[in-house]
Amino acid sequence: MIWDFRGMESKKIAEHHAIHLEEFAHKHSILPFNSGTITISQLYTIAHIDVNEEHLIFVRDNLKPHRGEWIEEA
Repeated sequence: MIWDFRGMESKKIAEHHAIHLEEFAHKHSILPFNSGTITISQLYTIAHIDVNEEHLIFVRDNLKPHRGEWIEEA
């Protein structure tokens, strides 16, 4: 799940959002998960959380990401 942040404060906002994603995962026992930020440019940073398929719908419906990507595990 991906949230896009744009503008001069995008990195700061995305980092703060990632903290809340981690808190949400711990609160709802969503394990395993991976969350963090990726800076695309000075004006564009994304926050993301990666979850297993069993948690996909729950996380999507509760957190309303801007977009999502599905990666099949080998």
